Amino acid sequence: MPRRKSGFERFFSFNQHRKRWRAARHASPAEDLEALKARLIEGDDVQQTRGAEKSLELHLSNLRREFSGEPEIVYYHAKLIVLIRREFRVEEKYVQFKDLWQRQGEFLCSKLNIRWLVSACDTFADHDPDPALRNAALLGSVLVNTVKVYESERLITNSTDNPVDEDKVEHLQTKLVPLFEGLSCFTVGTDDTLRNMRWRLEPLFAEGPVGKILKTVYDRLQVNDTAFARLRELHRRDKTGWW
Repeated sequence: MPRRKSGFERFFSFNQHRKRWRAARHASPAEDLEALKARLIEGDDVQQTRGAEKSLELHLSNLRREFSGEPEIVYYHAKLIVLIRREFRVEEKYVQFKDLWQRQGEFLCSKLNIRWLVSACDTFADHDPDPALRNAALLGSVLVNTVKVYESERLITNSTDNPVDEDKVEHLQTKLVPLFEGLSCFTVGTDDTLRNMRWRLEPLFAEGPVGKILKTVYDRLQVNDTAFARLRELHRRDKTGWW
């Protein structure tokens, strides 16, 4: 696989410098977070960004439209992530990012979609000095990206509308069905694996802003159209429920 560029290589990369051009004009810290929560971003045409423009000005302009009608604070959060990823005053911006989550974590969890919650996880995982916090943040990112992998495969193989085979569900109640490397299918409807995983996650959910993000992401995966939610619909043993 391709290797990650070193800090030395990135420092001398024209492309990296171009992506940070005029970043200083967007780098002022928020004076009043409560005011940012109360002020809504004007605009009706919500457009999700795809990829990143080389021009920081254009990228942030596009990004702002993505948050039309939302509190200004969610755009401020996204802007901090962009500046950090473009390596502009990284330590300073990360301090502001972490402070934002420590002070407004509950509000951000209630307003941000999973895409931006994962971006927050990636930022904690890349930059926090505490290895335990980095690992917890990485768990959130791995969880969502795993769901994204199989849901993407499900789409490109035209299997999104396939009906559940009830005979196979019943077969799994009494038979081990191998997958690979010693793994076998869930005993759909009664299996305790996801409940046990939830129990192991519970202590992390209580660990500061990253724990809040992880719990928010986990809970949303149980109600959106994911394998977690689809298996939940088929589950019939209360004591092994994982939600």
